Amino acid sequence: MAFVPRSHAWTSPDGMRTPSGSVHVPAEATAAPLTVRAIGPACPSTGPGRAVTVPPITGHARRPLPPARMLETRTLPRAHSARTGDSGTVTTTSPSGATASSAPQQGPGLRRAVSGRLLFLFILGDVLGAGVYALVGEMAGTAGGFVWLAFLVALLMALLTAGSYAELVTKYPHAGGSAVFAERAYRSPLVAFLVGFAMLAAGVVSAAGLALAFAGDYLGALLELPAVPTALVFLALVALLNARGVKESLRANMVMTAIEVSGLLVVVVVGFLVLGRGDGDLSRLVETPAGTGAAAAVLATALVAFYSFVGFETSANMAEEVEDVSRVYPRALFGSLAVAGLVYLLVGAVAPAVVAPADLADSSAPLLEVVRAFGSVPDALFSLIALIAVANGALLTMIMASRLAYGMAERGLLPSPLSRVLPQRRTPWVAIVVTTLVAMVLAATGELIDLASTVVLLLLFVFLSTNVAVLVLRKDRVDHEHFRVPAVVPVLAIVSCLVLLNQQEASHWALAGGLLAVGVVLHLLTRRKAATPLPGGSRTDR
Repeated sequence: MAFVPRSHAWTSPDGMRTPSGSVHVPAEATAAPLTVRAIGPACPSTGPGRAVTVPPITGHARRPLPPARMLETRTLPRAHSARTGDSGTVTTTSPSGATASSAPQQGPGLRRAVSGRLLFLFILGDVLGAGVYALVGEMAGTAGGFVWLAFLVALLMALLTAGSYAELVTKYPHAGGSAVFAERAYRSPLVAFLVGFAMLAAGVVSAAGLALAFAGDYLGALLELPAVPTALVFLALVALLNARGVKESLRANMVMTAIEVSGLLVVVVVGFLVLGRGDGDLSRLVETPAGTGAAAAVLATALVAFYSFVGFETSANMAEEVEDVSRVYPRALFGSLAVAGLVYLLVGAVAPAVVAPADLADSSAPLLEVVRAFGSVPDALFSLIALIAVANGALLTMIMASRLAYGMAERGLLPSPLSRVLPQRRTPWVAIVVTTLVAMVLAATGELIDLASTVVLLLLFVFLSTNVAVLVLRKDRVDHEHFRVPAVVPVLAIVSCLVLLNQQEASHWALAGGLLAVGVVLHLLTRRKAATPLPGGSRTDR
């Protein structure tokens, strides 16, 4: 899995969609004032329910919205159009005070051009990624031949939480992301900040783990280089590409998805060929390491397997651009998870059957060991496919982590220097440097399995928040049809999150807690500075 956090969405300086914090008024919009009313907790600059008026304009303009606000989109008359990013919505009024309907429809916002097929491939590309290339060996070391069952348990747990996302995304199709759902449900800017920062921290930790995976035995099949220094150089190169303004697109995602899936399909095909010629041992599929019970082994391994399924939650920010979102989104979400789960189950079955679990556990390129058992696929070719998958995951993760840090700084949630951009490239260079340095420290001091487990821990809090939010928001009615899961589904999802949290080691709690504590301190210092009176009696509110 390539973890790519997109819990917020807005437009960053280089044109990427990142967490919401601006209203875009098209040039043809109007020459009359436009009122944007924020709904939610008070902020220092406006107070609750205060209106922010965009003055008459004659061209394009962006105006920052108050920080940490939950917004609700309304369709505007053509004379007064507005546009927001995915994670926020706006209530607008015309000069006469009339407010338009809130039902989801094709309006002057983002163009609904994403079909069900494109959305399916987008989610599949987020779920199928780098994690499985590196972590199958770690899973075999814990579960023995029961890797396939660990993947199945993790898939079922992911589907439960996916049900909550399907309901919230189709219920609020103009608002995407776990932090926005948390703000809407709990009315607490601090909780919403913690959810968003957990996504940011998970992205940085994931990139550190992927850097170690890149520097492992897959690269060793091509070059012999020391692991940690190679991982640090890799992260530096990713940062340079990030600073140049690398942008994610659905077309590029489709290409990278094809490469990643092709590598996994090669493993499945050569695995069946090896078994077909009489090599391998199917009895390994029901063996566990000595002294370990099957249930305990599978449950412990499901925590790592869950890392390979996260990524589906990022599709929440596509909601405003999806055609017929209430019908298309659930089908694409559950369909992509089902396909990813099938691929993972096949990989989890053939890998320990072809190569002894102990040998898989000893390698940082476990799938390469499966290909080697077949003997006709060049090591360099498969290693290159795996390296592309890992590198692409790390790059996309760091791109979005830096934009998330930039956006939170723009909204006054993190220190303002993180919002500084390069004059020509318009990329958030300070956010890129800071997130890269943190990832380097983690890569130099951590192990792949510990970093992956910490990513899951951070995301479990995000998922726990979303699953609870579904139940809290059941009393909130909307005037359009949307997907609805039985109440037992989010309840079971909450239980599954708690079960996985219970599998975490103390060191993972310490790392995740430390990262969140740093975020809270930075947030409080930023808010305190923003509220500090200036000599003239005004405040430094952003």
